[in-house]
Amino acid sequence: MITRKALLWRLALICALYFGLIYFGGIWGWRLLYPIRIFVTVLHEFGHAFAAIISGGSVDYIQINPDSGGLTVTRGGSQGLIILGGYLGSVSFGNALVFIGAAKPKWIKSTLIVIITILVLAGIIWFNSVFTFLILVGFAVSLYFIGFKTRYARESLLVLGVLSLLYILQDTAHGPVSDLQAFESEIGLFPAGVWMILWLCLALALLAFNLKNLLGGSTLTTASSTSPNKS
Repeated sequence: MITRKALLWRLALICALYFGLIYFGGIWGWRLLYPIRIFVTVLHEFGHAFAAIISGGSVDYIQINPDSGGLTVTRGGSQGLIILGGYLGSVSFGNALVFIGAAKPKWIKSTLIVIITILVLAGIIWFNSVFTFLILVGFAVSLYFIGFKTRYARESLLVLGVLSLLYILQDTAHGPVSDLQAFESEIGLFPAGVWMILWLCLALALLAFNLKNLLGGSTLTTASSTSPNKS
C-alpha cells in the first residue's frame, strides 16, 4: 500500500513534469504531451458514449482526430446528459485512475484489463477511421505492455490520471467550447460562459473529494515505507 508521503511525492513529480513540459519544453514538450492530449480526447468521447448508453441511447461511432479533436455520434438518450458526459465523464475517469492507482493496488491489473478491453472493442464496434482504430488499439497495446510486462502498472494509472486531470482543468476555457454551446442550446438557463464556470466548479469539487479521501482519510497507510511490489 502506498503511503501519503509517497503519494504526495509522486503527485508533485508528475505535476512538475507536466508544467515543465508545458512552459519550458518548447516544441518537444508539446510533442511529448501529444499522447496525453489524445488520451484526454479518448476519455472525453467515451464520456459522451457512456452517457448515451446509460440514458437509453446508442453510439454510432467515435472519431479521434490527429489534431486531438474528437466526435461521438449517438442516437437517442438524454442529449443534455450526453453533452455533459464528455467533460464530467473525462474528469470522473481521471479521478478514478488516480484513486485506483493510489489506494487500490489489487484493482490495478483488473482495471487495466477493463480499459484495454474497452479500447479494443470500441475500436472495432464503433469503427470510424483507421487513425481512430490505431489510436485506440495503440493505447491498449501500450497499457498491456506497461501493466503486465513491467513493474509500473500503478505508475501508469497515476500518470495518466493526474496528467489527464491537469490537462482537462487547464483546458476548460477552450476544450469543451462546442459542448458548452450545445449545452446552452439544449438546456438554456445560463449562457455558455456561466455553464463553463459551473462545470469547472463541479470538476474541482470531484478532484477535491478524491484528494480528501486519499490524503485525509484512512485510505492510505501512514507507514514510512511502501510495499516493494509497485504493481
